[in-house]
Amino acid sequence: MAYPSQMSAADTALLVIDVQEKLMPLIHGADVVARNIAFLIDGARILDMPVQATEQYPKGLGPTLPELARRLPQRPEKLAFSCCAIPAVVEGFQRAARPKIVLAGIETHVCVLQTALDMLTLGFRVYVAVDAVSSRYVIDHETAIRRMEQAGAILTTSETAVFEWVGGAGSPQFKAISRLVQERMKAMRPSP
Repeated sequence: MAYPSQMSAADTALLVIDVQEKLMPLIHGADVVARNIAFLIDGARILDMPVQATEQYPKGLGPTLPELARRLPQRPEKLAFSCCAIPAVVEGFQRAARPKIVLAGIETHVCVLQTALDMLTLGFRVYVAVDAVSSRYVIDHETAIRRMEQAGAILTTSETAVFEWVGGAGSPQFKAISRLVQERMKAMRPSP
């Protein structure tokens, strides 16, 4: 029996929010954030979990980063900050019977925050991968994290989420997840 807020590959989905070329160079810790988002996407794909993504006004902010765009073939565009303004996003999670949604992307204090608040209002259990979201300024990021947590979002990290999704070493996908974790560790090591 699982704790009510415990995620699994069977009840959780991933939403990647607006990780776009023109804004990412301005984002605090952009390389680490992009790497953690790719890790979440790859983990979700291994576990056959729904993954959705959005782009905020791509005409002005450019497309999704190429390394993530390859992993996210469909990225509906939006003008509203909240991803819930795209009915297909919410309806897709509802159709797939995914009451738990992990959020990743940018910016923490704008699109991620407004999406989290709207999803909480719609009755989803919202998780924020704190190492896979960021803003241009640290104070905006940190304040938005606190605000989302106070509103009822659950804070997690990318690796915690992926291990929670897989559930244990007995899972048939555990070896693939383990390889993914090892690749991420190598990529995150500082160069000698």
